[in-house]
Amino acid sequence: MTNGTSLQPSNAPQEQMPFVQDVLAYADSCHLADWPAGEHTPFESEIPSTPHFRDIVGQSAALRTVLDEIETVAPAGSTVLIYGETGTGKELIAHAVHNLSARKSNAFVKLNCAAIPAGLLESELFGHEKGAFTGAVTQRVGRFELADRGTIFLDEIGEIPLELQPKLLRVLQEREFERLGSTRTLHTNARLIAATNRDLKSMVRENKFRSDLYYRLNVFPIRVPALRERPEDIPLLVWHFVREFRTRYGRATDSISSQSMQALVRHQWPGNVRELQNVIERAVIRSKGPVLTVAVDHFEPHTEQPTEMHSDTKSSQPDPASLDDRLHQVQRSQIMRALEQANWVIAGPNGAAARLRIKRSTLLSRMQRLGIRISRNYTACSHGEVRR
Repeated sequence: MTNGTSLQPSNAPQEQMPFVQDVLAYADSCHLADWPAGEHTPFESEIPSTPHFRDIVGQSAALRTVLDEIETVAPAGSTVLIYGETGTGKELIAHAVHNLSARKSNAFVKLNCAAIPAGLLESELFGHEKGAFTGAVTQRVGRFELADRGTIFLDEIGEIPLELQPKLLRVLQEREFERLGSTRTLHTNARLIAATNRDLKSMVRENKFRSDLYYRLNVFPIRVPALRERPEDIPLLVWHFVREFRTRYGRATDSISSQSMQALVRHQWPGNVRELQNVIERAVIRSKGPVLTVAVDHFEPHTEQPTEMHSDTKSSQPDPASLDDRLHQVQRSQIMRALEQANWVIAGPNGAAARLRIKRSTLLSRMQRLGIRISRNYTACSHGEVRR
């Protein structure tokens, strides 16, 4: 990700509840099993935002959990370990922690530990003096020194060589280090945020990563969910990327074909949001008209279906039931939240329909379809009925 998510504090009013309007419109217009192949859905002019963040794309429960964790740990100043699959946006999470902390006015210094040769990594982290080694023709300030009173983000922390890990541990424990070729001890007040897509626990068991460093890093772990764990966010991400790339490439794309959207939501996305971003960029470049059509032939088929001895042709198709259920759950939870915040009033400027930014008739229709019934005395029941 630049996965389409700029994580910066928002000044939006707190009383307005964000709503996945685009996802609900998409879900309303189709049940994935029977959406007519010739239809398409338009892109919305606005994408729902998330409380305390600007331009963050996604409203799934999995993503909201991550954002809650960010808001919890950001002011604390502790070390954060972000882990998850490649392409999920771990660097954006690190930026969010920094931007919501008291250090946001100071430097955010990042380093990909896998991108630097092992022999040069110590110099990158701690700096060196002139003449410390062949080629050191000038003094160099290291990343920890640059990040003083700010944040240092070390991506791919699992790639740090074993021989360098004690020096990193010392910085975390003592807040001090020496440049290569120097005996003068320097101090730093940098906050460390680390990220990895590797299993550090397994590396510790295999003696490939120091256990004391692992426990020092693992003060506040944040797991970034894979895209396949939050499919309800895919339509929002698609629309976000289309809006970004149609401006960049001068396209007039304003809707997406039903076949393309079905394929995008059902795909497993092994490359996560980064893969989705690349797919949409390629589709926008190739689009000649207003309707975005994604080339989905290269998508891997869903392989988790059980095989049967006498399966018919329908058994080879992805079963949309679970996806429909998840979309319905999103709708139900958001509608119930809006009703609670509106004190069970549907219409009016402060009613649930206004909070969800949809028409009163549309809200009533969705409630009827989802089994949320209203009686005259507006109190929520656990099974969805609302009565007092």
